[in-house]
Amino acid sequence: MATDLSGRVALVTGASGGIGSDLAVRLAGAGCDVAVHWSGHEDAARAVADRVAALGVRAVTLQADLAEPEATGGLVAAVEERLGPIDVLVPNAGIGPAAASIEDVSLDAWNRTIAVNLTAPFLLAQRVVPGMIERGFGRLLLVSSVAAYTGGMVGPHYAASKAGLHGLVHWLAARTAPHGVTVNAIAPALVASGMVPEDFDASRIPVGRIGRPEEVGELAMAMLTNAYLTDKVFLADGGMRPE
Repeated sequence: MATDLSGRVALVTGASGGIGSDLAVRLAGAGCDVAVHWSGHEDAARAVADRVAALGVRAVTLQADLAEPEATGGLVAAVEERLGPIDVLVPNAGIGPAAASIEDVSLDAWNRTIAVNLTAPFLLAQRVVPGMIERGFGRLLLVSSVAAYTGGMVGPHYAASKAGLHGLVHWLAARTAPHGVTVNAIAPALVASGMVPEDFDASRIPVGRIGRPEEVGELAMAMLTNAYLTDKVFLADGGMRPE
């Protein structure tokens, strides 16, 4: 039986488009009040919040540059003030400036990618998970990538940041499971968005196309509503990496 999420509070970072926006609306459809985080696309975030509110739940839009460590605390505080304690956390925001070789990755690009993709999810979890444990309920879903397994096509900074999320999942899940808190990650391959290179050859993917945000969102919701599923990383990659 799927977990009832109605009345819960969800924070989805990077929710102005793609996987984040699809999942924000799905969580609203499941009855969650949703905080829609954005960094650089306010209009798109507000459009997502309108779709969330149209489903009869509360919606707020909140801006934060997650490359700045102190921004995570302010983001959580703002959600708690406007919606209440966070029950469902999906740190979806991610960046990945492309690099053709390791020499092309500047230290600034490395640090910023790690900050947004790995450090911010850690800091958000650090703020939110203790409250989840205290209340006896929580769902944490990290958004990784097939690049964590294969190295991918973006660069070593991106692959390393996503692989680091897996270690966070494994460490946290074992310690939160007895308290009703599940910790998992989903690892998509390329998903339709403005970030997909125009010359990408989709025939490299066994299913012959890139993924759709709703395909990732559907799997993510199955993970978030399953109370017996924890300490797992599920690939959504069109068969790129057979298990």
